[in-house]
Amino acid sequence: MSLTDKTIAELRDGFRAGDFSAREIAEEFNAAVDAADALNAYLVKTPELALEAAEAADKARGSDSLKPLSGIPLGMKDLFATEGVLTSAGSKMLGNFLPPYESTVSANLKAAGAGMLGKLNMDEFAMGSSNETCAHGPVISPWRREGSNAAITPGGSSGGSASAVSARIAPGATGTDTGGSIRQPAAFTGICGIKPTYGRCSRWGIVSFASSLDQAGPMARTVRDCAIMLEAMCGFDPKDSTSLDVEVPQWEAGLSSDLKGKKVGIPREYRIDGTPGEINALWDQGVEWLRDAGAEPVEISLPHSKYALPTYYIIAPAEASSNLARYDGVRYGLREVVEGGGLHDMYKATRAEGFGDEVKRRIMIGTYVLSAGFYDAYFTKAQKVRALIKQDFRKAFEQCDMILTPTAPSAAFALGEKSDDPIAMYLNDVFAVPASLAGLPAMSVPGGVNGDGLPLGLHLIGNELDEQTVLNAGLAIEERAPSIELPKKWW
Repeated sequence: MSLTDKTIAELRDGFRAGDFSAREIAEEFNAAVDAADALNAYLVKTPELALEAAEAADKARGSDSLKPLSGIPLGMKDLFATEGVLTSAGSKMLGNFLPPYESTVSANLKAAGAGMLGKLNMDEFAMGSSNETCAHGPVISPWRREGSNAAITPGGSSGGSASAVSARIAPGATGTDTGGSIRQPAAFTGICGIKPTYGRCSRWGIVSFASSLDQAGPMARTVRDCAIMLEAMCGFDPKDSTSLDVEVPQWEAGLSSDLKGKKVGIPREYRIDGTPGEINALWDQGVEWLRDAGAEPVEISLPHSKYALPTYYIIAPAEASSNLARYDGVRYGLREVVEGGGLHDMYKATRAEGFGDEVKRRIMIGTYVLSAGFYDAYFTKAQKVRALIKQDFRKAFEQCDMILTPTAPSAAFALGEKSDDPIAMYLNDVFAVPASLAGLPAMSVPGGVNGDGLPLGLHLIGNELDEQTVLNAGLAIEERAPSIELPKKWW
């Protein structure tokens, strides 16, 4: 078995046992990254950083001073500031930005011994569900529909992370999730991805989209690997006012697929008209897998979840319009100077040239709902609905310990298939958005494939700070679901 076929846990344990060196791991993954340019998953390659961390890990093994992720090279979503390494957020606006600082999450992973293979492609400023909005071109999934060579989306916005992990050109990767951007791409590519409770991972040094929703999380091939990464990524950060000052549990040590005494909630409102039969069939199968693990299914109600998507697409663009106001060509990033023009001309030219269409669309929506005449009608009302959605979840968790839903309303689609229809694209997150609005931990785990041979995911939602139950339920599904194997390599 190639080292690139091993999981993070297998690499960690094999390295510690002396079966192979950290340098061998880094060299194999660096070579795999170079051989997979057709996927466009990496925007920047940093083989020297992977080798540097590997050298430190090999020395540490000799001195018995290993760290939790010693010997493990990871991919880093391009939204995380990495000192001295291009951080563009997938945008022309930051096409020349070399941060003089390191994000807290990437610094935590580095401190845990992890190396960095490179910066991963993503939708521009994390706005998108197909990784087609990136200024550097779309990411292509390693998957194909049976009998077709059409390029498939890996999902978004963490499409580069999903594609890299699925294609075995990273054993794990960081992602960010504002309204499903870890979970939907994980489902589309047959891997695992978890968004922890809002505030578990520091947002410091992550390029902002919507500050009350953005949350970092891991993407990897197994539930155990996600638990390993999440332990290293989390922790209180005084530089982030929304960071939670709570202890980081030992999630890997607590993994158990025995769900006896647990109740799994099945929300009746998530049976949506038009959802493909194979999605609902997988959902029903997931219920049976959890029942087999000892959990008791109970029907619950989340009555305001039907308003979650429109609520999200008011709050998120509003926060984005505020956050992205800083990109004006004055302090950093792109600057377009208009000959003979003034300061406002430079602002307009810079933003017109630097932002893509989807980012401009969301800035305009956000500016509109925050304007004096519409603030109360839209933004204030959306915040009230958000509070009701949170309340629904609190009531639901009085009846159950976890909630099971589909991750997405379909399997992955072809590039270009929905790019001209923003509403159809936004509907990709219909099952993921409610947990984001409520700030709850949620995870996608592979459940099977559809009729075209494309992966489908199951979605688990937990109560605040109860990532352990989510991970344990994910492990129960992982042990019972059929293994998903990549089709023949085409790249």
